Amino acid sequence: MQLPNNVALAEDPLDTARRSRFDRLCGSFRTDLLRFSFCLTRDQSLAEDVVQETLLRAWKHLDALQNDVAARGWLLTIARREVARKFQRKNIKTMDIEGLSAADEAAALACHATPDVFEVRKAIWSLPLEYREPLMLQVMLGFTTREIADRMGATRAAILSRLFRARHKLRESLGPRPERRED
Repeated sequence: MQLPNNVALAEDPLDTARRSRFDRLCGSFRTDLLRFSFCLTRDQSLAEDVVQETLLRAWKHLDALQNDVAARGWLLTIARREVARKFQRKNIKTMDIEGLSAADEAAALACHATPDVFEVRKAIWSLPLEYREPLMLQVMLGFTTREIADRMGATRAAILSRLFRARHKLRESLGPRPERRED
């Protein structure tokens, strides 16, 4: 995990311990942060900026993290707030999902996509943010509805409702699926 270039570290043993803690806690979540940020922004370079800002804020406020087990949720919360800040500051041009090529989409999410997977992703991205965000937190990142509610500042009932509506909208947009035969 590389800190941004403008963060200078002294040779102090306390700084070395702090750097070690930061690497241990934050290093493994960069891919999750990038995927989450991309799902919220729909723009690869903006998502990368969000991840950099998130890691910089995490570095500056590392001492605020009381429980190391909560690092993933803490980082995702920082990323979510950073996306909100970016959209609040200026009108950011987002990419229309129709204009997203399979190569761009695959590179952004770092995996190979079949046409069915691409269709599902396209349907997810077309969901309003209020439905897409809790769905991504649950499906991609494995958060419970309670954790999602805490991070989004909503009640558990509201999150359950949003997840239900998100799935319902996905079923509507994807239409009936052919049944798979087990041979």
